Parts: sequence; C-alpha cells; structure tokens
Amino acid sequence: MKFPKDINWHTPSLKYKGNLLRPLIVALVMLLFLSLIMVMGIMDLVRMDKTLVKFMESRGLDIITTVENVAQENLAYLYQTLKEEKDKESRNTFVPLRNKDFSPQEALVKDLVDLARYVDVQWKAQNLKEEDLIALADIENLWLIAVLDKSGKVVFKSRKFITEILPEAKNGNSKEKGMTIDLFDRFGKLNEIGYMAVRRKDGSGTILMALDSKGLRFWSTKVVIRKAIDDVGLGQGLTYLIVVNEQGKVLGEAGTLREGIEKIDAVAHDVLESKLKKASRKVMSRGVEILEITVPVTIDNRVEGFARIGLNREGSDEILLESRNRMIISMIFIMAIGVLSMFAIYVNQKKYSLRMEEMGKRLQQAEKLSALGQLAAGVAHEIRNPLNAISMASQRIRREYVPDGEDREKGFYHITGIIRDEIKRLNRIVEEFVIFSRSRRLELSNYSITDLLERMASLIREEASLKGITVKTVWGDDPLIIPMDVDKLTQALYNLLKNAMEAISGLGTIVISATLNGRGVVTIRVSDTGCGLTKEEIDHIFDPEYTTKEKGLGLGLALAHEIVRGHGGEIKVESVVGVGTTFDVMLPVEGLERVAE
Repeated sequence: MKFPKDINWHTPSLKYKGNLLRPLIVALVMLLFLSLIMVMGIMDLVRMDKTLVKFMESRGLDIITTVENVAQENLAYLYQTLKEEKDKESRNTFVPLRNKDFSPQEALVKDLVDLARYVDVQWKAQNLKEEDLIALADIENLWLIAVLDKSGKVVFKSRKFITEILPEAKNGNSKEKGMTIDLFDRFGKLNEIGYMAVRRKDGSGTILMALDSKGLRFWSTKVVIRKAIDDVGLGQGLTYLIVVNEQGKVLGEAGTLREGIEKIDAVAHDVLESKLKKASRKVMSRGVEILEITVPVTIDNRVEGFARIGLNREGSDEILLESRNRMIISMIFIMAIGVLSMFAIYVNQKKYSLRMEEMGKRLQQAEKLSALGQLAAGVAHEIRNPLNAISMASQRIRREYVPDGEDREKGFYHITGIIRDEIKRLNRIVEEFVIFSRSRRLELSNYSITDLLERMASLIREEASLKGITVKTVWGDDPLIIPMDVDKLTQALYNLLKNAMEAISGLGTIVISATLNGRGVVTIRVSDTGCGLTKEEIDHIFDPEYTTKEKGLGLGLALAHEIVRGHGGEIKVESVVGVGTTFDVMLPVEGLERVAE
C-alpha cells in the first residue's frame, strides 16, 4: 500500500539551535558591565588621588603660609631693632632688646660670628688667601670681608674700600670661645654700608664684615626663615622642607632631603617667574613615596625664593589601596555572580532546549498521526466495501464452484484459502487504520485501573503460557480510580503487552504493576525480559511508519502513545539490549477535563 505523496512522513524534529546564545549575551553584558565598573573604579581612584593630592597641597600651602607669617613677624621685629640701633644718640649707648626682638637679632649675630670664626680658623692655619675671601663674600652676600692685624692694618680683603675701619674697644663686649665681638655702630651707616667687627680675645687681629642693603636682606631673610622653619618643625607627615632663593642659595631647611634633589630646576623657575602658583609631583625618597610640592615664598610682599615640601603619602596610599581592593573585591563578586548567572542560564537553557526538542518531536509525531488519521479514514472508506465484496465472492466460489477431480479440488481449496487469508489480513490492516483514526475521540468515565489491568492479565496469560512466558502482577488491594476511555485504554495496554510478548523469544517474564505517587499520577509499568531495544530504536519506536517486525504496519505502539496522550498522560521507555524493556505509562488521577470529540 502506498501513501499519498503530499504527506511528509519525515519532517525533521525541531531543535533549538541557541543553547549558548543567551549565556553568550549574558557574558557580553557582564563583560561590558565589568568594563564599566573598572573604568568607573579607575576614574574614582584617579579622582580620589587628585582629591588627596589637593588636600596634601593645601596642607603644604598651610605650612608655607605659617613659615611666611612667622618669618614676616620676625623680620619686622629685626628691622625695628636695627632702626632703634640706628637712632641711638651715642655709639656707646646700648639699647636693651625686647625678648621677641632679641631672638632674630641674636641669630643674625651668631651666624655672622660663625662665619668670622671660620675665617679666623683659616687665617690661623695659614690657609687663607685673598681670592678665598672674594669667593666667600660672593657666596655669603657680604659687601666686604677683611682681616686686620693687631695694629689695624688690612692683611686680606675681599674688595677695595675707601675708608680704613679701625676697630675701637667698647665697654659692651660679647665673649665667644677665644673671641671678643666689638660692635662699632651696630649695623650703623658708613657710606651706606653697615659693618660688624669681631676681634680676637688676645687682641692679635680683627675680622671685619660689611653688609649692604642686599646682603642685609639676604642674611635677615635667611635668619627669619630658618627660625620660622624651626618653630614650625616636622610633623603631620612632613618629611622635609627646604627654602631656596633665586640664586640657588639655601635660606633654611629641615628634615632629610631626598636623594638627587635639585636646588633650582625648570619647575622652580616657573614658580619663581609666577608661571605656576604651585607644582606637585610624586617622587621616591629612600624607598618611600612622597608628594613634593614647590611653591613660592613671599615675605614683606616680595618673592624671596621657593620652598620644596616633601609630604609622606603613606596615609593617602593606604586609602587608595583600600579603595582599589574594594573595587577588585566588588569586581570579583560581580564576576562570580555573572558566572553563576551564566551557568544557571545555560542549565536552564539546556533544559529549555531539551523541552523544545521534545515538543518538536511531539509536534512531528502529531503531524504524522494527524496525516495518518486522515489516511485511515480514506482507507476505511475506499477499501472496506470492495474488500467485503471480494470476501463474499470468494466464499461463494469456494461453496459453489468446486472443480472435479481430487488434484484439482485440492489445488482449488489451496488457492481459495490463500485468498481468504489475505482478505482477513487486509481486513485487520483496515481495522487498525479505523481504530487509529478514532483514537482521539475519547469517552471518559471514572474506572478502576487495577480492574482493567487484572482483566488484561487474564486475557494474555493463557497465550503467554503457551509461549513459555510468565505474567506477574503487582498492585495493592485499593482500587486506583482514574478518568479513562475504557475501550481505548484497553487497546493501548493490549498493544504494549502484545509488544512485550513478541519481544521475548523462548522463556521469559512479563511484570505488570500499578502505583500511585504523591503527585496525583498513576504509573502503570510493563516490564519484559525480551531482546531489548537500542537507543535509535527507542527514539523512533512511537513513529507510525517505524517497525522492527517483518509483518504489520507498526501502528500498535504509535496507537498506544496517541491514546495515552489523549488521556493527558505520557509513556517513557527504558531498555537494555539483551536484558529487557520497561514501559511506564503515567496517567493523571484527576483534573482531566475532556469532552467526547
């Protein structure tokens, strides 16, 4: 029998091709999200670093402002003292110094005395030359350095001067180690030049130092800045502080300077020329990262030089490190969530794909069954009536037209027997088609599944025993009532039992069981010890056109599957080649609403 060509019996199953599509999209989204978090984290770190740098710059400016204010105050007191000294009526009259005034003046005098002591030591060691005094005067911003013997004659001098200054003894003397300081017109005027003389205690000579206005400004600024730095001191992360004037001469410093520090560089030039209000940079000092700030130093409304401040970045780096660690931990946490999400989506998508594939198979089978049902109706209509006519004609021929002769009669009955058997076979085929076409029209009623199985077991037990097959039944005493079409479900179970008997060659066992699980589903299990099925056979066992038998159309299991599906149930198959096969028919106990179609 040939089926119509317009029926597609081999529609490919619907397989979902996007198993990795959603996880891949999630991975890309997570990658973009992580990139965004990383960029935002880096921007936050940069912004925080800038904020900390600004905070440290503000601290540095506060330190320099304090130094400037203290230096300005000391310089004002020092100039006031010098003015009072200038206005004394008599050179021999000593004006007492106030406590605040005395400190910067004393520091200035001490610095000049230390310089005089150095010159004296070189003179005593006979290492002093006139060119040495010239260089020293230039370095120390002195208008004049001169060495006089005990008679007041100039021995060495840094420059020529018009008036020979002969020191005269005074009553008010300050004694240092081996030296006597004579202040002749203390910072008074001699041709607009102030001077100070330091005489040896034994009277063997005098060191004379003269300062012009530029030198006085340099020494006064140096003294007040150094004192201001001492007053401010180190602390609050301050590593070092150095103040340098435009000529590169150090006006004051504190702390341990970093290695390779330059007194004047391009940054310092820009600061001194007011191109930059301040400049900062990160540098390493003895294995510690510090922030070095360069700012101008202004005293008495005049830029006296620039200051370099080294601030320890340890606290700031700890804050940045903590923020960076938080960002990394957040990224790891988000990445872990993303990986888990992708894994969950992949697993869910895998299940979804399997369900889609199963639904595709069911759709394919439904299409086949639908086409086969339409075909069955046509077969029943077109073949059944001619088949009945042929059957009746063959019976009449067999009764009324028997030929004479034993041999002819024997051949006649053989031929008519074949015709009769083939007509019966065709009738069975047509009957299978008719039953299959009506498998979806169910008439449901509540009935005991155990009673139905008991009747089915009794029906096949005699036939099975003749083949050497033992039929066993396993269920409880309580009836399991489910909504069913008794005739249709009987046909489905009979097909399963018949398939189990045909799978056993020789001795074997068929076990029929019924159980009720907690989900409101009755499971009917039919197990046999037959030849078993391969995986490929299991995949196609419910296809209408598929069969492993030499005879028949293979509609038995397809019909059973269609009937069970019509009851809202499903059939599962487990099989091992050479061991046996198990069919599980799962039917709902209640909740099925189906009207007769």
